[in-house]
Amino acid sequence: MDATDRRLLSLLRDNARLSVASLAKTLQVARGTVQNRLARLEKDRTIVGYTVKLKPQDEDQRIRALMTVAVEGNRTDEVLKSLRGDPAVCALHTTNGRWDIVAELKTDSLEAVDRVLSRIRLIDGISNTETSLLLSTHKF
Repeated sequence: MDATDRRLLSLLRDNARLSVASLAKTLQVARGTVQNRLARLEKDRTIVGYTVKLKPQDEDQRIRALMTVAVEGNRTDEVLKSLRGDPAVCALHTTNGRWDIVAELKTDSLEAVDRVLSRIRLIDGISNTETSLLLSTHKF
C-alpha cells in the first residue's frame, strides 16, 4: 500500500459515496487508476465493504462505552459466548495485557448502562471489569 492508496482510503472513510471521477480528480490520477486500486483493495480484503455512518445524535442508542474485562483462567470463549448474547454489546475484541476482552457497549440512557454493567458483571468467568463512557469521537 502506497501513499495514494492511503489517501484513497482516507477519502472513502470520510465519504464512501464519492464517485470514481471525484476520487480521481482529488487524487490527481486517472479514473482507471482509481478503479484498479479499488478493485485491488477489495480483492485483497483491505476494503471489506461500504457503509453509512449516522451522526451520533441520530442513533437510537446514544450512550457508548468501552468495558474492559478480565477473565478467570481459560474461560475466554465461555465469556465471549455470554457477551455475544447481550443486546447492548455491539462489538467484542480480545486483547493482551491486563485485560482479556474489550466490549463496546451502546445504550439509550445512563440507567441502561448501569443495568448492562450489572448484568455483565454477573457472568461466570469474569473476574474484574472497568468501564469508560465515550464522550466524543474525533476523526483520525
